[in-house]
Amino acid sequence: MNERNNESRNGGRNENAAVDMVATAQAVQQAGDAWRGPGTVKLVAPAKVNLFLGIGYRREDGYHEAVSILHAIALHDVLYLRRATAPADSGDEAVALAGPAHNISVRVECIAREGLAPLSVAASENIVFRAIDALAHEVGRTEPDFLEVRLEKHIPHQAGLGGGSSDAAAALLGAARLWGMALDDPVLERVAHRLGSDVAFFLHGGCAYFDATGERFDHALEPMKRSLVLVRPVKGVSTAEAYRMFDEAPLPIDEGCLWQAKQTTCASDVPLFNNLASASERLMPELDEVKAWLQSQPGVEGVLLCGSGSTTFAMVNGVNEACRLTAAAQAKGWWARSTTFGSLKAAIVP
Repeated sequence: MNERNNESRNGGRNENAAVDMVATAQAVQQAGDAWRGPGTVKLVAPAKVNLFLGIGYRREDGYHEAVSILHAIALHDVLYLRRATAPADSGDEAVALAGPAHNISVRVECIAREGLAPLSVAASENIVFRAIDALAHEVGRTEPDFLEVRLEKHIPHQAGLGGGSSDAAAALLGAARLWGMALDDPVLERVAHRLGSDVAFFLHGGCAYFDATGERFDHALEPMKRSLVLVRPVKGVSTAEAYRMFDEAPLPIDEGCLWQAKQTTCASDVPLFNNLASASERLMPELDEVKAWLQSQPGVEGVLLCGSGSTTFAMVNGVNEACRLTAAAQAKGWWARSTTFGSLKAAIVP
């Protein structure tokens, strides 16, 4: 009798949770739809994980040689871009002036979803603004323009998931559409390279091999379609601090793994490797705890830190296993999400 009552209560809680999730998704959709108007561009900006990250020694110019195989995942931010009829108040921190003649007023509104901490930065420091500004400079756009950007964040900050880089790639596409540029114009990739090593990847999406300093596209790989779980402690990891720690005690790239990574054409065959992980784990020992816990869980088939962290991903078989593991991680007080690998890229959507 007690077991039946417990099952009934648990079933009720699950149903209520499902209803709450649907209601939240509907509210988010309605808020976005209310913001949209004629001429508004809606974009998705997916997250990524690094299946392989091999960092070389620091060069004289301050950069590191790097080989990276990135894979897009279904977790994504949403951006809306539209033209305004008048410039915003330039004294507002949410507004910055872009373009070669400071001729473009850009307002950036950032909204944190799913319990993420608000990202409180001035518009001039937001990579979405910097992407629009860089594109305007690159094409010499001097016409006065008033742009408004609404960024809905589902990807956590300082997580190694490439959220900022993906948002920048989406902003490039959105600005290009508003300015009548072709979405495959090579200028977009040139600007992406200058914005950050991962930005260009999100113009390609799916799974891809990059080298040089991690920003030069070499070839695409066949993406996977399987489940994974993302687990992140409360705090993030500074990429700059992770590289500083790495430079103090560089860990060489495993040549056998590198050779295998170079040969493979399918994401499912890439050896999981990240020689930056130990530096991040020294900065945040809790990452070791997350990794050890994930490796001890039944059904987990591969565990790796995402880039410089602080998210660790675990590959699992099937949605049910991913949901179980996500709930268990959340019960330990960690941020966790179940998602899937896919062929997504930053893109305009209806």
